[in-house]
Formats: sequence, C-alpha cells, structure tokens
Amino acid sequence: MKIFRGFHHPGIAGACALTIGNFDGVHRGHQAMLALLNNEAAHRGVDSCVLTFEPHPRDYFAGVRHKPELAPARIGALRDKLTELERCGVQQTVVLPFDAALAAQSPEDFIEEVLVRGLGVRYVLVGDDFRFGRQRAGDYAMLDAAGQARGFDVARMNSYEVHGLRVSSSAVRQALAQGDMPAAARLLGRPYAISGHVVHGRKLGRELGAARAGAGNGFRTLNLRFSHWKPAASGIFAVLVHGLGGAPLPGVANLGVRPSLDPQDVNGGRVLLETHCLQWPADLGLEGAYGKIVRVELLHKLHDELKYDGLDALTAGIAKDCADARAWFAAGQAPAHTATRRPAARDRI
Repeated sequence: MKIFRGFHHPGIAGACALTIGNFDGVHRGHQAMLALLNNEAAHRGVDSCVLTFEPHPRDYFAGVRHKPELAPARIGALRDKLTELERCGVQQTVVLPFDAALAAQSPEDFIEEVLVRGLGVRYVLVGDDFRFGRQRAGDYAMLDAAGQARGFDVARMNSYEVHGLRVSSSAVRQALAQGDMPAAARLLGRPYAISGHVVHGRKLGRELGAARAGAGNGFRTLNLRFSHWKPAASGIFAVLVHGLGGAPLPGVANLGVRPSLDPQDVNGGRVLLETHCLQWPADLGLEGAYGKIVRVELLHKLHDELKYDGLDALTAGIAKDCADARAWFAAGQAPAHTATRRPAARDRI
C-alpha cells in the first residue's frame, strides 16, 4: 500500500475509487466498506484509496476550544490504522493533516480541490451519516449532485450490524472502556492490539523482584509509547506479544500512566504500554528487543491501574499480576487464532 501525506505527490494515482473517514480501529464495519471499495475499484480499473485525517477532527476542535474532554478516546495509533488498511487490500492511503485551513474549507472547495483535482475520483463511497466541509455543511445529497455534474459516481453504505448491534468506533471504545476484550474483538474482527517500536525506559523492572522473576531478570518490560494521551483502553492485561521471533509470547501488560512511579520519569509522564513477557527469549539478551517493532494483543483485562505504596508493594502487585495471567493462559481461554485476520470495513466518527 502506498501512503501519502497530502495529495501533492508525483507517485499518487491519477484516478481512484475513494472512501473518506477516520477509520479509528478499522473495525468490521470499516472492513465491509473497504471490501466494497476494492471491488468497485477493480471494476473501474483504478486504485482503491482511503482519505483519512490526522489528528482526528474532534481532537483538533477540542484543542481549539480548550476543552480536552471533547476529544475522543483513541482506539489505535496511525501505525495500526495503516497496517489494518493495508491488510484490507487498500492500494493507497492519503493522510490529510486536519488543521485550520481544512476545517475552514467549504464543501464545494473540498470537492473541487481535494476530490476532483487532488485525487481524480471516479467513485466515492461514504457512510450513511457522512458530512464534510466547513461546519459539516456538506452531505450525501451535495456530493451526489457534484458527482453527476463532474462525472464521478457516488454511493452510500448503510450501517453494518452484528447480531443487531451497529458496529462503530464508539461501540469499540465503549467495550474497551469497560474492559470487555471479547466484545471488542467481536467488533474488530480480531483481538485488540497496539504496535510500535520498543523504546528505552527507566529499566526499573530489571531490579524489581529479581529474586521472584529469577536469575536477575526482574520484571523487564517492553515499552511502547501510545502516541495519544487518551487511549480507549487502560489497565493491566494478559497479552500475547508478536514480533520477537518464533511463536507469540504470553505476557502481562500495563497500559496507562503508571501511577505508582514518578511522573517525571524518562518517558515524561506519557501513556505507555509496558509489557512483561512471562518467558523472555534467551537469544534476545538484555538489550535485544530495543528498536524492534512488536504487536501486543490485549486479550483479557485483569484490573484497572493501581497506585502502590512503595516499591515492595509494587513488586508484590506485579508478581500477582503475572501469576493471574499465567492462570488465565493455563485455563485455555486465549483465542486459538490470534494471528488470523479477515477482510475489510469502515466508521463514521
């Protein structure tokens, strides 16, 4: 899949079949829409294309209004979104920076400058509640009329439902906020996962509970920075780690702000996903994971983040979390095919 920041690039396709949205989570509704988009693109002999935005428009407006509570919890980072779009067969993705200029653009100018001149659309597929342009003044009827005048087709897809439940990013966020990882997986069509480069932390885990964890290994962790300050999920989870070679590794992870540690630590108080593998690969050594891209699947929530009174209490708490995660895996409750992915879909937020 080709990825472009904006549409002023020589490598971008001269014509495309397009869908537009935030695609946070790339859930089963998104996947159904992307499958239809790919089919329509193939019929027309053009590339399938997703136009998405970073930051999320609601993030932008929350910042402008100085009301951070208006920003949505984020299901995934841009890396995870792009990975899933590629897995769904999309041929190119255009990431537009959502800024003051784009927020102020009229619907008519968006159609002319972005869709027609920028992307050469032959077909546009949108959701049933699609709005666009300044103050969300543009709608499906306006887009359809423009398509008839400018020679591109416009189609609308109704909401996607599973067992009578509308699949949406909001529904995924709700499941993650409640710690209902099986429900989130049903909506996503896969286990919820976060990926990224392993970064350096304080290395405190190497000392914590070394005697308990064995041979000086302590509770060493793989640290991934979650790029958004407001993740949809938080807490302590039983996880599987992919990307360290061989089979996925069971582990226990903390997603959040680590309330028991100094907020002025090396990671600047940012949200982290800290993962301790229950069995560390011997061939990696102490430093072998840094810089690797790993994917951590959050399979079962053990509990919310806790603030411990001192390092001894923290060590005991981590030891209990490891024991609980081992018990959960031993009970055989992990999904049998966590590496399996399915086709394509979309969201309207």
